[in-house]
Amino acid sequence: MRKPSAATTIRLSDFDYVLPKSLIAQEPINPRDQARLLVLSKKTSQMRHFHFFDLPKLLRPGDVLVFNDSKVIPARLFGHKKDTGGKLEIFLLKKTKDKTWECLIGGKIRSGQQIILNNKITAEAVEQLADGREWLIKFNVGDKKLFTLGEVPLPPYIHKKADFKDYQTVYANQEGSVAAPTAGLHFTKKLLAQLKKQGIVLEFVTLHVGLGTFANVETESILEHKMHSELASISTSTAKRLNKFKQEGRRIIAVGTTAARVLESFSDTRGHVKPQSAWTDIFIYPGYKFKFVDALITNFHLPKSTLLMLVSALAGKGRIDLAYQEAIKKKYRFFSFGDGMMID
Repeated sequence: MRKPSAATTIRLSDFDYVLPKSLIAQEPINPRDQARLLVLSKKTSQMRHFHFFDLPKLLRPGDVLVFNDSKVIPARLFGHKKDTGGKLEIFLLKKTKDKTWECLIGGKIRSGQQIILNNKITAEAVEQLADGREWLIKFNVGDKKLFTLGEVPLPPYIHKKADFKDYQTVYANQEGSVAAPTAGLHFTKKLLAQLKKQGIVLEFVTLHVGLGTFANVETESILEHKMHSELASISTSTAKRLNKFKQEGRRIIAVGTTAARVLESFSDTRGHVKPQSAWTDIFIYPGYKFKFVDALITNFHLPKSTLLMLVSALAGKGRIDLAYQEAIKKKYRFFSFGDGMMID
C-alpha cells in the first residue's frame, strides 16, 4: 500500500481520550429505552440531553430510520484437543462453506488436529490462515447444533455475565454477527411501534458484524489501516424504497455505524443505493463525504477505534471531541451497554 504523505497523514493518537473506568457500562439499562441520548447538531455544535424514549418528539414524520437486522450468534466455543487433552477456546469469525469457519483459536493447534467439543460434536483444524492468528476449522455438524454449545461473545471490557437476549436487538433477524450492532440495543418493541405510528419509516439492511469492525488500529497513520471485510446486503425492494425517500428529500438516519457502512458501501456518487449482497471493507474517517446518510444514532465508542473515526467524519472531529467531553462530564455510560448519541 502506498504510504500517505505527511500532509495527508491522520494520526491515531488524535482519536485518543481518557475515560474513567466507572463510566464503562457493565449491564444494559432496563427498560432499554431509558438509556440517555445526547443530541449533537453537526451544523451548529449545539448539544441537548434526552433519553431514547424521547425519540418520537425528536424525529419528524417522514424521517427514515435504517436498522441493521443482523443477529448475534453464540460465537464462543470451548473444547479440548483429542490427543493431548489441552483446552481450547474457538471463536467463530466467518463461515466460508458448509460446516467450515474462519476462527480465532485460544491455544496452540496444528493442521489435522482433532478437537472435541462434547461427546457428539467434534472439529478438525484444517489450516492456519495467512495472518497467523486465524484458522480454518471444519465441524462435524451444522450451525444449528453447533450454536447450542456457544456462549455470547461479550466484549472484553464487560466483566459481568449477560443473558444472550441482552446482547441482541429486538428486531434481530439474520444470523451472522459475532458482536451486536449496539446502537439498536436501545430500541424496544413499544418504542418502534410509537415511531411507526408517528409516521417514522423503519427500514432494515444487514451487515454481519465481524471482529474487524472492532480490531485495534495499530498504525500511527490511520490511512495505513486495513479493515477486515464483512458481509452486507440490501434487498431490491428496500433499495427501491430508500432511493425514493432520498429523492423526496427525507432525512435518512442510520441506526448504528454498521447500518451507515452498508448504506455508504452500496451508494454511488449520485446518492443512489444499489441492491446487492457483497463483502465490504469500507473505512470511513475524517475527510470522507457521506453520499446517503444524513444523520446517525450511535453509541459512545472506544478511544482510537475506527468507529470513533466514522462519527468524527460525520460530525467533525472537533465537535465529537467536545461531545465526548460533555458526555464524560455528565457521566453518560459508555460502549456496548452504554448510552447513546444522535448526530443530526
